[in-house]
Amino acid sequence: MRDFAISDSPNVQAQLDRLAALSLPQGRFGLETIREILGRLGDPQHDLPPVFHVAGTNGKGSTCAFLRAMLEAQGLAVHAATKPHLVRYNERIRIAGELIADDLLAALLREVLDACEDLAPSFFEVTAAATFLAFSRAQADACIIEVGLGGRFDATNVIRQPAACGIATLGIDHEQFLLAPEKGAPEQPLARIAFEKAGIVRPGAPVVTQAYPEEAQSELISTAEAAGAPLFMRGRDWDARIGDTVDYRDAIGSLSLPRPLLPGEHQSDNAALAVAMLRHQDRVEVSPEALAKGIRKASWPARLQRLGNGPLTALSPGRDMWLDGGHNADAGNAIARHFGSQKLHLILGMLAGKSADAIAGPLSGQLASLQIVNIAGHASHPVSAFGPNAISAIGVSEALNMLPADGLPVLIGGSLYLAGDVLRLNDEIPD
Repeated sequence: MRDFAISDSPNVQAQLDRLAALSLPQGRFGLETIREILGRLGDPQHDLPPVFHVAGTNGKGSTCAFLRAMLEAQGLAVHAATKPHLVRYNERIRIAGELIADDLLAALLREVLDACEDLAPSFFEVTAAATFLAFSRAQADACIIEVGLGGRFDATNVIRQPAACGIATLGIDHEQFLLAPEKGAPEQPLARIAFEKAGIVRPGAPVVTQAYPEEAQSELISTAEAAGAPLFMRGRDWDARIGDTVDYRDAIGSLSLPRPLLPGEHQSDNAALAVAMLRHQDRVEVSPEALAKGIRKASWPARLQRLGNGPLTALSPGRDMWLDGGHNADAGNAIARHFGSQKLHLILGMLAGKSADAIAGPLSGQLASLQIVNIAGHASHPVSAFGPNAISAIGVSEALNMLPADGLPVLIGGSLYLAGDVLRLNDEIPD
């Protein structure tokens, strides 16, 4: 399955094949198994440099990218665990700034699987265990860990005392898992999402959030109070005005910071959250100069990424070509804000479990064409789900070949799986 990835390294592929043969594709609910795995490995999650743990529906990966760039601009060595990978599994584990090497990755996966194969571990549990092992065995000044699905039962949620927890934008996604009925959990959907994301809160560790509707804010406040965690909410404890600059303020003072080079208004909000996380913790010192430099330096592939020259873009020359892996309504609205009233062509592949209207809906008034492609290895929405004006294409290459020579920009999106295929086809492998 695509979830488990493929590798050009025979040693890595051998371990990924072992994992695919026994792993639960969607993981499991509960932390008992990951704790047992880590216990057998000597609990490496308790031997990490200061950890910045980031959850959220949208924006958590970008927030992690800004955190890493800011910390590195300070001259610090930074471990980073982000997800999902786009092309290579190695993208999930970055050791002191560098993607994990194939030989080390193969050895770590083998060590984890040898220790816990009898537990039938999930893909996410093995990945988290390998990540913690890698980070515990290499020197670094800080560690950034992105939450996967939810937060409360995510396999990364075994850290005792993070330097700071961050919660990015909240929205409705992964409903079949995060909104499943459960006694004692909130029934209102956004409050339930906040409840799941707030599962990463730890006693005494600062929690830094964006601003949310009242039902989500109330849930975060009650969770933080129950845990004894200091809570810093945007609009209450810190804020940022986004204009020509990012004008940030909190109880410490005010900063005028540059806007990110990453496209999209929402990236300024993600950068502001990263700044707030660093300003509301005391484990790692980061100067205002490093914050500003990091904002401009940060990169995050497949999030409103303008594709460069390559085999894929050469199929339809003379136009800007954009790639975005967003797949829910919040992501669709952010993409629509970026393009404004600009007419564009949309090449879209949406997983069957996602709303067919999440991306195409917000862009509907400006589409010059809508082509629907399948996502290799995954069940996708058929063209009939997108209305009478949508047409089917075998793949992205065929879709590009079908475009008129009108010079209008193209957006390829709807899935990070599709985004990974596009980057591979265009020879833009994330590093």
